[in-house]
Amino acid sequence: MPPAKRTPLRKMSDMAPGELFLNRELTWLQFNRRVLHEAMDERNPLLERVKFLAITSSNLDEFFMKRIGGLKQQLGAGMTELTVDGRTPRQQIAECYTLVRDMVRDMQDAFSTLKKELRAAGIAILAYDELSARERKWVRDHYYQNIFPLVTPQSIDPAHPFPFISNLSLNLLVTLKYPQDGEMSMARVKVPVGQAAPRFLRVGEKHRYVPLEEVMSHNLDMLFPEMEIVHCEVFRVTRNANTEKNEEHAEDLLAMIESELRERKFAPIVRMQFYRGMDPVHRGRLAAELGLDEAEDVFEIDGFMALRDLWEIYGLNFPDLKDSPHHPIDHPGLQASRKVFHMIRESGAILLQHPYESFTTSVERFLKEAARDPKVRAIKMTLYRTESESRIVDYLIDAAGNGKQVAVVVELKARFDEAANIRLASRMEEAGIHVTYGVVGLKTHAKVILVVRQDYNGLRRYMHFGTGNYHAGTSRIYSDLGLLTCDEQIGRDTTEMFNYLTTGYTPKRNYQKLLPAPKICKRALLERIEREVELHGAGEPGLIQFKMNALDDVDVVKALYRAGQAGVKIDLLVRDSCRLRPGIPGLSETVRVVSIVGRFLEHARLYYFRNGGVEEYFIGSADAMKRNLESRVETLVPVESPDLRRDLRAMLDIQLADRRSAWDMQPDGSYVQRRPETEEQTKGSHQQLIELAEKRQKDITRLRKRKSKHFGGRNLR
Repeated sequence: MPPAKRTPLRKMSDMAPGELFLNRELTWLQFNRRVLHEAMDERNPLLERVKFLAITSSNLDEFFMKRIGGLKQQLGAGMTELTVDGRTPRQQIAECYTLVRDMVRDMQDAFSTLKKELRAAGIAILAYDELSARERKWVRDHYYQNIFPLVTPQSIDPAHPFPFISNLSLNLLVTLKYPQDGEMSMARVKVPVGQAAPRFLRVGEKHRYVPLEEVMSHNLDMLFPEMEIVHCEVFRVTRNANTEKNEEHAEDLLAMIESELRERKFAPIVRMQFYRGMDPVHRGRLAAELGLDEAEDVFEIDGFMALRDLWEIYGLNFPDLKDSPHHPIDHPGLQASRKVFHMIRESGAILLQHPYESFTTSVERFLKEAARDPKVRAIKMTLYRTESESRIVDYLIDAAGNGKQVAVVVELKARFDEAANIRLASRMEEAGIHVTYGVVGLKTHAKVILVVRQDYNGLRRYMHFGTGNYHAGTSRIYSDLGLLTCDEQIGRDTTEMFNYLTTGYTPKRNYQKLLPAPKICKRALLERIEREVELHGAGEPGLIQFKMNALDDVDVVKALYRAGQAGVKIDLLVRDSCRLRPGIPGLSETVRVVSIVGRFLEHARLYYFRNGGVEEYFIGSADAMKRNLESRVETLVPVESPDLRRDLRAMLDIQLADRRSAWDMQPDGSYVQRRPETEEQTKGSHQQLIELAEKRQKDITRLRKRKSKHFGGRNLR
């Protein structure tokens, strides 16, 4: 049989930018569409669908604050240079808006459907006029006693400047007049949703809820007694979150970040939303006052605004309408009765898989024991995001109080966590912890803990490397990897990295195993992709498998294209934005891009190279994005234990074979969801990984019992 004809290779230099690269913003919007699909997928429990709709809305808010805000800044600065996919800032905004308007319509359709299904399940979201007279009286009294004192009306007239409108706030625009007087006046009333008041007020004993803005709009006589209410219209604004300054010229980084936060509060507005039926004159006036283009930046909502507040409905106690509870197991290699350092030393390395395995009994325990172990001499750590009331920080403070040297590199510019990180940094400094803020001009995104302990044979370094933040809350809903190790060379490399982070000095540092960014990581990845091309052959075909949140670095994409043209098989598990086009004849026929969207948020970063049979696995904090590889301090760490590699291989194989939660990217950048063909395939990869973790625990427990019985019950160490 003659060999199959190979498609002639295409020269990348002859291809238009749009043929080679997808747009980052548009592919991210495709990701949010996949999240929205989960809200419409009837295979998911009802309240889980409500949750996914809330996530879709929250994601879209952040997209406007960060991405649209950034594009508008480029537009304002007169930037006309094209992206690598051949688009100007104005073109990107226009194309994004087209997708967003379609998405918003689908979100409202989903909400309408979910509202009906919620009512059938005993949870009613009501309009005010659906309440009985008795219920209206109760709601009015409750509002008067518990919320009304928080409400402040503001006049809009020549004697008063247009009021400040806070980011993501719901607002009532009230048109009113005195009886017998034809002259109209206007006022703005902020709806105080937040810690002060819920968005959904419960009515009576049953699960019947009415939105707060409905209650307020039907009881405006409290705010404006003896006035005639002519109109009450609802609007919402979104502000730009891109207010970063050049820290190279900042004498005080803390003061600069605090200044940025103040500026963000008053940053330009990038979007206004309003309900259908708003007076066109009022809409135009608001757009003008807010500095918006009424034709482009103003979005009509036919349904319900700020769907992110549906988290309140998801939080209701209806377990039968949610996924069955997931309780992370204790890692089978970390016995409660033994010191964590002894177990790491015996194992050499321990792989952690969250949320399948507990963050509390692994990472938090590692720090807790380090803080209290009299043999521990020093703890060094990076901190990008954590909880405001964090046990991680408590343990670091305990360690300092116990006389250990503690140094923490806090990233003050972690987007939307700046204020929290400033407070935590101040608290740690007051406790005697040496707090630094990383290297000027680079965000510290690496997730690393280094513990120096006086062992029986001298000082030994114990480390944790993670793909996710040191945040107990997100560890239960984000899918991440971690590595506990006491490898001697990795320990030396980690010391080098912390010396760099705490001084900023950049002499040539001798890393043997770690691949830190920005100096080494990108070059190392490109070299390994090229090596895979060189080693590719019939006897040992090349294989590259990456798992990450996003892929947008042009150099990495081009290198993967070259590898694909050479016949190397390439599997890319990319959660959201991806510039690479798979399946293009003569360019990327051997490449597939898969996105997993399911119960947990995919967050792990894993890089695999077959390397002619001498396989390499790396995990770490870095996505294959230009900003991560060139403008952040990141690190990838090798996973060398055969047992741990088998666990990583099992995870990759399960996710690549997923037929419930996986989507395949098409050459045009669209995605097609896979469909299960058998009953067994109806389990998504997240459920399979839950079951695999439980099986590992049972297998280890059974093995320990057998050994214990064999050795007469003696403690095995």
